[in-house]
Amino acid sequence: MANVSHRGDISAHPDVSEMRERYARMLGGRDVALVDGPVFLLGLYCAASPWIVHYTTSQPALVTHNLIVGIAIGLLALGFTRAPERMYGLSWAMCAMGIWLIVAPWIVGSGPDRGVIINNVIIGALALVLGLVCAGTAARSTPRP
Repeated sequence: MANVSHRGDISAHPDVSEMRERYARMLGGRDVALVDGPVFLLGLYCAASPWIVHYTTSQPALVTHNLIVGIAIGLLALGFTRAPERMYGLSWAMCAMGIWLIVAPWIVGSGPDRGVIINNVIIGALALVLGLVCAGTAARSTPRP
């Protein structure tokens, strides 16, 4: 069995440049790693907000809407985590979902009260801001030719 307990300096390794390049490629857009968690939590809250804010009986269409949009935001966050180099282009979709969440109480809902409106406006604003942060960081971390 090979002895792997020793640790040497990797700078003398013949493939060090290729390994560093591969490591940089693998990290890709990982500058946004701190945003993935809040995006997932926002999606989770959006999906659960009808039961947290208690408007399941007064706004049944908005309950279904927020559940579906919350799941979509959560799936975007998981995509940002699993395949950041392919998914951060969808940051703009999250911005669009944020704007949609802001106007949804009046379009999807029927006579929403102030609590429902404030809830969706806050969720939408946070989705918009987090989407802009993801898009900005992805644009900065994309390698230029």
